[in-house]
Amino acid sequence: MYEQLKADCLEANLLLPKYGLITFTWGNVSIIDRARGVVAIKPSGVKYEIMSADDIVVLDLNGNVLDGKLRPSSDTPTHLRLYKEYPNMGAIVHTHSRWATIFAQAKRSIPALGTTHADYFYGEIPCTRELTSAEINGSYELETGNVIVETIGNHDPLHCPGIVVASHGPFSWGKDAIDAVMHAVVMEEVAMMAWHAIMMNPSLVKADQVLLDKHFFRKHGPNAYYGQK
Repeated sequence: MYEQLKADCLEANLLLPKYGLITFTWGNVSIIDRARGVVAIKPSGVKYEIMSADDIVVLDLNGNVLDGKLRPSSDTPTHLRLYKEYPNMGAIVHTHSRWATIFAQAKRSIPALGTTHADYFYGEIPCTRELTSAEINGSYELETGNVIVETIGNHDPLHCPGIVVASHGPFSWGKDAIDAVMHAVVMEEVAMMAWHAIMMNPSLVKADQVLLDKHFFRKHGPNAYYGQK
């Protein structure tokens, strides 16, 4: 029943080691099928090199397992919280990629310093607040989702399809799995660029807003003209 969804989820998860975004099992990708109200996600702690489509876990939006013999990712409540809040999210990626995680551990947003950033993210990639002790000791993964929602607020999540969770690491998303993984790759790259640019010029804050607007909106929105029709 869920064979294609599980195959697509496996394919997306295997892109994480391909693009150097994970070490060992430090990451996961989920995909939602909105028509059926189900989510496919990587199983918890399973090595990428031995993972198969049969290992992918399918759940409903309440976290009930519908298909799969393994436990789903421990981050599943975070993913489900975001899917419930944002109907235009089609897939979510979580990693501990090096440069984006450096910003998370420094508790700093990734500033928009140039056009590479602006082509994909409108404005800085925000960093959440730290979770409280009560949140950490309570429903930790759900509270991680809550703090992401709190940080995004009423903004369109696809205008800035990523975030760094303070002291934790990056999450990204997109309209589908390939889109979400692409945003994870770009976020890692612009985090690396930003760190080095700040080291070279500590007074940097952001690039000119007119330039940032130009690059974002030429690729996104009703008047976009980048690429082919």
